[in-house]
Amino acid sequence: MDPIPWTTYFERELFLETTSESTTIVQHAYLTSPVGTAPLFVMHHGAGSSGLSFAALTAEIRKRLPSAGVLSLDARGHGSTTITPGQEILDLSLETLSRDFVNVLDKTKTQMGWQQLPPLILVGHSLGGAVVTDVAKGGKLGNSVLGYAVLDVVEGSAIEALQTMQTYLSTRPAGFPSLESGIDWHIRSRTIRNSISARTSVPSLLKHDLDMRSSRCWTWKTNLAATQPFWEGWFIGLSKKFLEARGGKLLLLAGTDRLDKELTIGQMQGIYSWSILDLTLTRAGKYALQVFPEAGHFVHEDLPEKTAMVIVDFYKRNDRSALVLPPKVSDMLRAGKKV
Repeated sequence: MDPIPWTTYFERELFLETTSESTTIVQHAYLTSPVGTAPLFVMHHGAGSSGLSFAALTAEIRKRLPSAGVLSLDARGHGSTTITPGQEILDLSLETLSRDFVNVLDKTKTQMGWQQLPPLILVGHSLGGAVVTDVAKGGKLGNSVLGYAVLDVVEGSAIEALQTMQTYLSTRPAGFPSLESGIDWHIRSRTIRNSISARTSVPSLLKHDLDMRSSRCWTWKTNLAATQPFWEGWFIGLSKKFLEARGGKLLLLAGTDRLDKELTIGQMQGIYSWSILDLTLTRAGKYALQVFPEAGHFVHEDLPEKTAMVIVDFYKRNDRSALVLPPKVSDMLRAGKKV
């Protein structure tokens, strides 16, 4: 149950500062830079999680695509991202989180001295899926976005699940006597079913509270119950935006029962378009679907190898640099070829 350090998976950590009239936010992110024209996978975690949720997946992606880069951020109120002065009610609206996401990319580009953004694949889990979909729909990253992948979140089932969220939170331990016991709880409760990933991601979810007089001095960094005012706003309209945003679309689920009506119709139409017109699935505005029924909600942590295979394949299908266009008729005539 020993924690595994972030340096096992990423080249560096970034501290990206933005100052407004009333606050200063220092956005924390983990980065391994892409090489040459390779893509950058940009990761956004779910509520209560952190950027290290994608650490094990990062290792598996780079096994299959060694030149690829990965940028995995900590959202405000999560991980090592800080806001000063502290706010009693933290703004975790979808609009704010989407703006943070774009801002992190912009500041990373500046800090790393990139002339332009690399080709991007946006990957979001749960709440993060809503954020990357909103960013893709808004188009603020322009033509850099090749596609976006949403992990185990669907509008209909997410909104239904919110009704029982407070009950779930009330059954969760308020704290742990050590980091190791926190890791052990996540594995025994099958919240995370992969011990390697749990040993990497769980320490970033907990803080050592020196004022605690009980033995459970390792407490949650994020007060999930306090985020309730934002829950519905994260997911309302998600399916429509997912189907309409530009770029390749991938939905990776832990079970087909999570599909709502709108996405079920979209998937059926997508299969039809693929079989009749060939290679027009993305252009038709539909999406690729992958289901891993053996995984839990943290599908990318439970099955990082399989998730990486799907995401790397998704990138390759949407890689514009690999697209070979037929020659123009005018160019063929100038070259003296018969048409």
